[in-house]
Amino acid sequence: MTDKNNFPVLLAVTLSAFLTPFMGSALNVALPLIGKEFSMTALALSWVASSFLLAAAITLVPVGRLSDIYGRRRIFLYGALVFTVSSSLCIWSPNADMLIFLRVFQGIGGAMIFSTGTALLISDYPVNKRGRILGINLAAVYTGLTFGPFAGGLLTEHFGWRYVFLFSALLGVIITLIMARIAGQERPTAKGESFDFTGSVLYGMSLFAVMYGFSLLPASTAAVFIILGIICLIGFITRQLNIPYPLLDIHLFLDNRVFAFSNLAALINYCATFAVTFLLSIYLQQVKMLSPAQAGFVLVAEPIVLAVCSPFAGRLSDRFEPQLIASIGMALTVIGLCLLLFIAPETSLSYIIACLILLGVGFALFSSPNVNATMSAVGNKFYGVASATLATMRITGQMFSMGITMLVFAFILGQHAIADAEDLLLIKSARIIYLILAFICVCGVFFSATRGKVHK
Repeated sequence: MTDKNNFPVLLAVTLSAFLTPFMGSALNVALPLIGKEFSMTALALSWVASSFLLAAAITLVPVGRLSDIYGRRRIFLYGALVFTVSSSLCIWSPNADMLIFLRVFQGIGGAMIFSTGTALLISDYPVNKRGRILGINLAAVYTGLTFGPFAGGLLTEHFGWRYVFLFSALLGVIITLIMARIAGQERPTAKGESFDFTGSVLYGMSLFAVMYGFSLLPASTAAVFIILGIICLIGFITRQLNIPYPLLDIHLFLDNRVFAFSNLAALINYCATFAVTFLLSIYLQQVKMLSPAQAGFVLVAEPIVLAVCSPFAGRLSDRFEPQLIASIGMALTVIGLCLLLFIAPETSLSYIIACLILLGVGFALFSSPNVNATMSAVGNKFYGVASATLATMRITGQMFSMGITMLVFAFILGQHAIADAEDLLLIKSARIIYLILAFICVCGVFFSATRGKVHK
């Protein structure tokens, strides 16, 4: 195919790459207001974000495999449709439980988009353009992250948080219409192969049990769920090694160091960074008493840097080894997280913005080179699974980031409503979380730096 014929795919994938992070970042700004309207605790409020992540993490690998069997464009189309419908229904949520329930379906639709988007770009464009195309795609992601806090703040302050979902639903309609015209124009790479339903169940149960167990800590029942999750994960891996058409080819990890370490680095990086926006949104509105629009204006600093730097980082990874560029990025992220440890009620907004800028540069240098390394380490047949695996690492990392946040909140804040929590306790919780995330990110630098070379 020519690049001209690939343009509708690039447009649909790029718009979806904008939409999903826009939804998440805009909702982060709206969360304190949602918490007040529904009288939610800090722990319950975190489930508004975590339910989406958990549902996406559970379904990413299965739908990635389905996309290889039935067609990536078709699964992408269905995902855009599910995301659009669930976003529309979120507008009418009468209570917190219904909102969290609908966010689960948003997560499933998001997973169908995440698992196929990168694979579509990689399979439709030549090797020498991958870094550039991935840079454009990631620039769209960070433009969504940039527009999200600002637009989310304005929409929430002037119209209400439900308008965040309305905007997402309207953009989802456009993506669905674009993809509907070209969904049938492809030949599945694994057509005729069987789908491992049992493996999908074991995989989903393992992630759900571990995440739900995290949220129950320090209760004794938490250990039961976490152990159950580990048992299911062992059963899943064992099954994948012994069936002819596995849901996830474990040998991709066992026999491919670049692929394995790139995915592990992605998991750690997203775990170390995702909760930052959530925590700062609460800090800015609860402690600094900023309006949602003002908080969004501050939080926009990081994604602006991401949007500007990502294409440059992608081009760098076409010329130099991704392991070097990505590792420098993770090291800068560690420094940014350590600087957040010193935030107090009197901390200036310029200090917070400087921290966000540093985190933005670090994340940009890590992300597109890491994606380039991951996808370049496998052949065309595995693009769907590799894309889904990388997306799973991203979502699972975000999920564990929120899991750590929920755990610290449970210990420090207990069952107090978020609006009634003391400022000093909120800051104490945030500092503990930042310290844990910084330590995790240090470990990630090691895996990123030792993954091996991609360019011959």
